[in-house]
Amino acid sequence: MAQHEDDREDLMREAVALPDRVELSVDGFDALITIGFRANSAMSIFIGQDPVYQFDPEGRLRRAFVDGRLYRSQHTTLAMLKRERTDTQTLLLRTDLAEDALQSFRGTMLFSLQLLEQKLNAAAFSIRRSVPESVSHITRIQSAQAGIRLAESWLSPTIRRRI
Repeated sequence: MAQHEDDREDLMREAVALPDRVELSVDGFDALITIGFRANSAMSIFIGQDPVYQFDPEGRLRRAFVDGRLYRSQHTTLAMLKRERTDTQTLLLRTDLAEDALQSFRGTMLFSLQLLEQKLNAAAFSIRRSVPESVSHITRIQSAQAGIRLAESWLSPTIRRRI
């Protein structure tokens, strides 16, 4: 995810933390979808610029960027993070989601992921770009999506701040 909320011009070029990535045009989605994998096999899904979902290797949600807001897993809930900038500093304010907001977030995420999974299974997509070009990413994406669906817990362990 971007350090700033600004739109990115070319996600495929800029997503260097995802050495294996593919850009798809998928029926039923207005925006291009970029899906990539980190070196540890953790998958990230970018549906246009927003929403973005980042998972750990076990298929649990780590981070998200939805409706212009950052979210971070707290193991049993999500923390919504809001940047407040002043002339001298940037503050990151945290609000943990209440149970109803958490379930609403999850439902919206699962709806998008299930639609994507259905379209991939039905071959209702076209590959726009791929890095590396010679790799078939679709089978790996389908396997990772199954991991998300089958994960015992849908949220990853708490993400610790760097010191």
